[in-house]
Amino acid sequence: MRKILLFMLWMAGLSSFGQNRPLLYNVDDLPQSLLQNPGARIDFTKHLGIPFFSQIHFFAGSSGVTLHDIFDDSNSNVNEKVQRAMRKLTSNDFFSVNEQLEIFSIGGKVGQKAYVSGGIYQEFDVFAYFPKDPAVLAFEGNADYIGDNFHFSDVSFTGEVLTVYHAGLNYNVDGKLTVGGRLKLYSGIFNAESTNNTGTFRTDVTENGPNFYQHSIDNVNVTVNTSGYASLKNEENMTVDKAIRELLSRSFFGQNVGVGVDLGFSYRVSEQLAISGSVQDFGLMFHQKDTENSIYYGSYQTSGLEPLFPELNDNQRTIPYWEIFEEELDANLIDETTHNEYNTWRPMKFNAGFQFGTGKSILPCDYMISKKPRFMNLFGLLASGVVRPKGPTYGVTAYWDRKVNDNLRFRAAYGVDEFTMTKLGLMVTNRFKNFNVYLAVNDILGYTNLAKANSASLQLGMQFVFKNFEL
Repeated sequence: MRKILLFMLWMAGLSSFGQNRPLLYNVDDLPQSLLQNPGARIDFTKHLGIPFFSQIHFFAGSSGVTLHDIFDDSNSNVNEKVQRAMRKLTSNDFFSVNEQLEIFSIGGKVGQKAYVSGGIYQEFDVFAYFPKDPAVLAFEGNADYIGDNFHFSDVSFTGEVLTVYHAGLNYNVDGKLTVGGRLKLYSGIFNAESTNNTGTFRTDVTENGPNFYQHSIDNVNVTVNTSGYASLKNEENMTVDKAIRELLSRSFFGQNVGVGVDLGFSYRVSEQLAISGSVQDFGLMFHQKDTENSIYYGSYQTSGLEPLFPELNDNQRTIPYWEIFEEELDANLIDETTHNEYNTWRPMKFNAGFQFGTGKSILPCDYMISKKPRFMNLFGLLASGVVRPKGPTYGVTAYWDRKVNDNLRFRAAYGVDEFTMTKLGLMVTNRFKNFNVYLAVNDILGYTNLAKANSASLQLGMQFVFKNFEL
């Protein structure tokens, strides 16, 4: 089973290039903008994605340390570098990996005001806070932390692989307001989560006690829930190849299901100024099959072993101190495995922004907004975030969007988030007749040295986009 876990970590490594994608937000030439804001303004009449290639998205980030902090060649002592990195990190620092692959996408205009779209995509998402106190206790021990509490609440992580089936409606209410919604059906492939843990470990000096120190574990309650993993772990002769085949067999119809919605709007305040906002993945996953719950709970105090040396004859055993100690631990700290159902919230995303246009274009007008101008230059500001177990992560992005002509467009962006204060991004999209391709790269400075980068993000895709009803 270690090989299976290594395979899952390897999958995370492949996905190591968040979930918020400011470079594609409200890009009216791209169908993918509807996945971020179902109420976005668009200027095409239908689209058809190239299966498995219409959107490929990779992201990874660390808010506290980089690979360079651990593997820097200037100091060969790895233990010192690990210890230095651990002291730098806090329990609110986190690691995030997200991958999204659009399997199928299609959409078309219905009537004069509505655009209907739908499709399927697969998503891999891992988010883990740094377990500061347990990591320090395991790596350094408690000798330098007498009288300090080590908190098990620092252990907090979520991870999932799922397939999403979705259908959305984009509706132009009038010349100013566009609204939209998207219904999602989640098909779970794998899930693991451990949040809301409690308990402390503490060592105190007890000069008048039986020993010099007393160790206390108070109100520990640590739970790790999984779905889609127990069957892999328990099956005899399970190999990595078998695990891969089993996970792939669940790609389209997993064992557990969920439901969610996206909501969004765009509003033209004036001819040049527009505001918009959206909420994505407001939904629940219901884990009912192939579940396993590993629970560790209880309280215990010990002053260590107090050896006694009674006179024994040849037929008498010495006192089994370790066996007695283990029995006391088992009686007070319970390690339990159950198979109960559980529910998880999807990591909800939110976006809010405004956009200001300059330089009226001679390009064709928005099909949804008759006799309204388009602008060659769009300047915008976007605030976005993702709801996580200890609170939302967030970022702010300012961008300049330039329409070179009716086919070519680019967006240059500068962002600030919890990973870096210098996130530079660039998006380019180009249409060859009805065939459209795009590429978006965020945190460009990080690509100059990925080992020193706190985050990296890459998106690319291709599809057929039509601005009339003719094929």
